[in-house]
Amino acid sequence: MKHFYYRMVGIFASFFFVFSCIFAQAQHPKKEFRGVWVATVNNIDWPSKPGLSSDEQKQEVIRILDKHRQNGMNAIVFQVRPCADAFYPSKLEPWSRYLSGEPGKAPVPYYDPLEFWIEETHKRGMEFHAWCNPYRVSQNASEPLAGNHIAFEHPDWIINYGNKLYYDPGHPEVRKFVTAVISDLVTRYDVDAIHFDDYFYPYRIAGKEFPDDDSFSKYNAENFADRADWRRHNVDAIIQMLSQSIKSAKPWVKFGISPFGVWRNKKSDPRGSDTNAGQTNYDDLYADILKWQEQNWIDYVTPQLYWHMGHPAADFKTLCDWWDEHAYGKEVYIGQGAYRIDAKSKDEAWTKGGEIEKQIEYLRQKKNISGSTYFSSKSFDQQLFGLTENLQGNYYKYRAIVPPMSWIDNEAPAKPRLKQKSGKRIEWKNAKSSDEMNRAERTVVYLNKKGEKLNSEDGRFVFEIVSGNELRFVNQKGKKQVYEIRISSLDRNNNESELSNKKRIRL
Repeated sequence: MKHFYYRMVGIFASFFFVFSCIFAQAQHPKKEFRGVWVATVNNIDWPSKPGLSSDEQKQEVIRILDKHRQNGMNAIVFQVRPCADAFYPSKLEPWSRYLSGEPGKAPVPYYDPLEFWIEETHKRGMEFHAWCNPYRVSQNASEPLAGNHIAFEHPDWIINYGNKLYYDPGHPEVRKFVTAVISDLVTRYDVDAIHFDDYFYPYRIAGKEFPDDDSFSKYNAENFADRADWRRHNVDAIIQMLSQSIKSAKPWVKFGISPFGVWRNKKSDPRGSDTNAGQTNYDDLYADILKWQEQNWIDYVTPQLYWHMGHPAADFKTLCDWWDEHAYGKEVYIGQGAYRIDAKSKDEAWTKGGEIEKQIEYLRQKKNISGSTYFSSKSFDQQLFGLTENLQGNYYKYRAIVPPMSWIDNEAPAKPRLKQKSGKRIEWKNAKSSDEMNRAERTVVYLNKKGEKLNSEDGRFVFEIVSGNELRFVNQKGKKQVYEIRISSLDRNNNESELSNKKRIRL
C-alpha cells in the first residue's frame, strides 16, 4: 500500500500551489460523482484484445486506472458480467470469452481479474461499481458457449432474437438464477455498487417481435391481458429481487441503473419528457425506472444522455431538466458520451471541443443531479479537443467525494488522528469500529496556506482522497511556503468525520 503512494504522488504535485491562485472558470463541488464505464463486451475497453497474458492484462488495468485518476475521476464502473459470463472464478457462470478468446478458459497464468481491478481501484481512493448485464447470453448466436454454460441445462431459458441469445425475462427461474449470480458476486467481493445498464428486454428490431409466446402463456399468473404490462412486471420483479438480495448481503452496497436517456415521450405520457425518441425505456425495454426510484428499489440512476445540446429529438438540456425533476430522492448521475467527440461526426456539436464541458456546467446547476459517468474508457485515449486538459486543469482540478446516500446510512465515522513524520510524510490513525458500515475506508486530505482560513466545504481545499494511512509530499521548486494540513475519514457510504488535529508543513 505504501509503495503506491510513493509512486503516484508526483502526478499530483502541481496541486500544491493551487490555493495561491484560485480562479473561477468553473464550479468546484466538494461532493460529485465522476465515473467512467470500462466495457469488456467485444473488448471495447479492456482487455484491449483477447489472449493477452495475465501480466499484459494487469499492465492495461494500471494504465487505465492511472489515466482516469489523473483526469479527476473517483469511480470506475467495470463490466464484470457482459454476456452471462464472468471476469472472476464462478461456480455459476463460465469465464468470459473476452479474456482469452475461448469461453470458459481461465487466465494463464492464473489470477482473479475482478479481485485485481477492485484492489487497484481502491488503492487509488476510488469506488468500484460492478457493471452487469441481466439477460444477454451471446452477442452472436453462432458463437459456441462454454461447455459448462447453464444454457445447456436449461434450453427453455434461452431466446434467439436478432441472432443474439438472451435469457427469457418472463421465466421465473431465470430471475432466480440471475439474482443468485449477483448475490454470489456481492458476498464474495468488496464492490461498492452493483450497476445494471439499459439492456433489459432487448431493443426492438423493426418488423420482428420478441418471441416469448411460450412464457407468456405459462408464466402469467397475474393474468395480464396486455403483454407489455406483463413484461414490465417481469422486469420489476427482478429489480426488486436484486435489491433485496444485495441489501441483505451487504447493506452498504449501492444498486444503480443506467437506463436509456428517455423514460417516455410526452406524447405517450404526460409525465414523459418533451422528446421524440424512437424507442423508450418504458415502452420498448419494459423498464419502468421511475417506479424503481419511487419504490426505493435502487439507489441511483445514470440516464445515458449521449445527445448534444439542441438535438432536435432528444435535447440534452431538456432531458437533464427532466431527470432533475424526477429524482424521487435518489442520486442522479448523468451519462455523458465522450465517445461522440469526433471531427467526422455528422452532428456538428461533436466535431469540435466544448460540448461535454458545457454539459458539465449545465448539470452542475441542477439541484438533484450530482455527477457524471462517461462512456467509455478508451475515449480518453483519443483526441478530445481539449476535454482531458479541461478536466485536469479546471472542471476536475480538485478531488471530489462521491455523494453519501442518507437512506443507506448517515452516521459519520469517528475522526482520525493526524501524525507528522520526518521529511514530507504524514501518517494518520483511524478510530477502530466494529461496525463495518462505518469503518474508515478513505481519507480526505485538506490543505490551506498558513494564515488562510480553511473552508472544508469548498472543494478547492481538498488536496487528496486516498486509501491507506499515509501520504508523502513532494517539494516544489522556488520559494517554500507553510501549509496547514487536516484530514477526515470517509466510511463505506462516504459519510465524513469531523476534521482531525492540525499539522504544518513547509513545501
